[in-house]
Amino acid sequence: MQNRSKVMNNTEIERKYLLSNNLWRDYIIESHAISQAYLSLSGGNTIRIRRYDNQAFITIKSHPEKGSIARFEWEKEISLDDYKSLLPHAVSNVIEKTRHIVPLQMSIPLKIEIDEFHGVHEGLVLAEIELPSEDFPLTLPAFIGEEVTGDPRYHNSHLSRINGQYTAAVPSENFQNNLTSNNEAV
Repeated sequence: MQNRSKVMNNTEIERKYLLSNNLWRDYIIESHAISQAYLSLSGGNTIRIRRYDNQAFITIKSHPEKGSIARFEWEKEISLDDYKSLLPHAVSNVIEKTRHIVPLQMSIPLKIEIDEFHGVHEGLVLAEIELPSEDFPLTLPAFIGEEVTGDPRYHNSHLSRINGQYTAAVPSENFQNNLTSNNEAV
């Protein structure tokens, strides 16, 4: 979230993946501590508060249109005190994770954001790549596994409502059971 202005108003186009191995660790250029919770989870639209290192943000995201991975995203920086005062009003559990940044050299420089979850989601690791357009051609490194972009079970808003057990980069059977027990798209 570095180099963000006070208010961001745009369209988010993002693909999400499981990881096939831990080779990505050799390419980390920075890491950040994140904790986040949701103030609203309604019909696929979310209002999220997030602490990102020593900054805090409130973000509104819409549900993507059918057949699209693009969605509206509005984000504003808030004070850490505001984050702390809003946290008791969350309608979800707090997600804690470390976000690792790995560069991805394409026709334009991109980055892979690899989220390593902690707490009840310990062991789950997901990669996200924000793209300039939905049809942007990607050449993925070998450590990127199955794409889970359209799978609501891997949305942070869904993960914030379940408890999970994970091992390595592959979800355990217990995690699979938790995912299918609450299949509501968010």
